Amino acid sequence: MTAKAFSAVLATAVLLASGHALAQATTLETDIGEVLVGEGEMTLYTFRNDEAGVSNCYDDCAVNWPPFLAEEGATAEEPYSLVERTDGTLQWAYNGMPLYYWIQDAEPGDTTGDGVGDNWDAARPE
Repeated sequence: MTAKAFSAVLATAVLLASGHALAQATTLETDIGEVLVGEGEMTLYTFRNDEAGVSNCYDDCAVNWPPFLAEEGATAEEPYSLVERTDGTLQWAYNGMPLYYWIQDAEPGDTTGDGVGDNWDAARPE
């Protein structure tokens, strides 16, 4: 391992140990433009029935649209925030809007959930 790689690993470990883990969301260029992606470069979505800071996707909705959950002890920096779900878990939000995956996206960068039911939008960076 190079010194630079070791430094990056060490810095990440320090952040995680101090409770300052950030969202793992990044951006990716897709067939519909640049979108936010989470674990495995899977597209993240927002739900039009949510309100800033409030998730309204539970039960069957959350089976089809799994929330982008934060690890215990995570802290957020703008434009990210954390939304507490009714079960006490924390969900990442972007500009206040909770983020979700779409169960039918199969490959990194898929955007098949964009526009579903006129309620779901691929999350896009500003």
